[in-house]
Amino acid sequence: MVLMRIVALEEHFVIPEVVKAWQALPPGRMTFTGGAGDDPLSRRLLEIGDERLAAMDDQGVDVQVLSLTSPGVQSLDAADSVAVARDANDALAEAIAKYPDRFQGFASVPTPDPEAAPAELERAVTQLGFAGGLINGRTGTTNADAREFDDLYATAARLGVPLYFHPQTPVAGVREAYYSGLGDNVDYLLANAGIGWHYETGMQILRMIFGGVFDRNPDLQVVTGHWGEVVLFFLERTQQLATGLGVKLDRTLEEYARQNLWVTGSGLLSQRYLRWSTEVLGVDRIMSAVDYPYVDNSGGAARRFIEDAPLSLDDKEAIGSGNWQRLLARRTSAAQSAESRAQ
Repeated sequence: MVLMRIVALEEHFVIPEVVKAWQALPPGRMTFTGGAGDDPLSRRLLEIGDERLAAMDDQGVDVQVLSLTSPGVQSLDAADSVAVARDANDALAEAIAKYPDRFQGFASVPTPDPEAAPAELERAVTQLGFAGGLINGRTGTTNADAREFDDLYATAARLGVPLYFHPQTPVAGVREAYYSGLGDNVDYLLANAGIGWHYETGMQILRMIFGGVFDRNPDLQVVTGHWGEVVLFFLERTQQLATGLGVKLDRTLEEYARQNLWVTGSGLLSQRYLRWSTEVLGVDRIMSAVDYPYVDNSGGAARRFIEDAPLSLDDKEAIGSGNWQRLLARRTSAAQSAESRAQ
């Protein structure tokens, strides 16, 4: 039997320059979870070499699509975000060049400077060969549907590359209102990966739909982790209420989802979530992710999850790598179209 290829899309790294920029911010500005110490998590985030490759082999992953870990550059000041994003992208490009068959990359996108963001995305795609960009939801306190990001979204659509929307911690007011008073550990759990991250990111996606981002950029492709960041599970109800209130959209929410969104599981090995996602989106919009080094998919768990899914072999191969290759083909098609127009 020929083993299917597994490409994992939500795989993280960090460099010391990024950690220093985070540590220089005022207290409470942002939350980060690794990279600053000599603990195992920080060591794995900082390392893009033998240890990471060994972990991939153990998980059953052929290729990691690497991205700067949350909160990335979205909470930095504008000028700092540009310099840090460029450093991170250059460092990632060097790492990929050493292992081109095992690593690909999502660019860090300096959205605190809306004019520099599309330029850095284009540089990373056209000069460094990256597959797209990754944004950690909102930028500071600015939501992802803000008009100031229209040039960035138009650039991604023109280049034919996806933007991966990854969670970050909710704003301070939300944390105080909903995720406080239960003890430090519980407060942290609920505000972050326990649930707060996912509502936060899901709201950014819904704001992009209701704010007209996908109407202005119908070819824009957005990838979300954690089986759709809650959005898929309430899509039907949200549509019912929008219709009842007379909210006008160019398309139904399901059409936006099936035409502009892709999802990964972010290492959450749930056949229930997989089944639900295939019902809402279809198999052709689901891809693989391990969430290295945050989630334990050791002992071949990442590969076994797909192999054991109650799907056809073709569908399993599509989730493993075929859908990602199809999404990458948009970049090739866009480049060929641009070259044709230039002639």
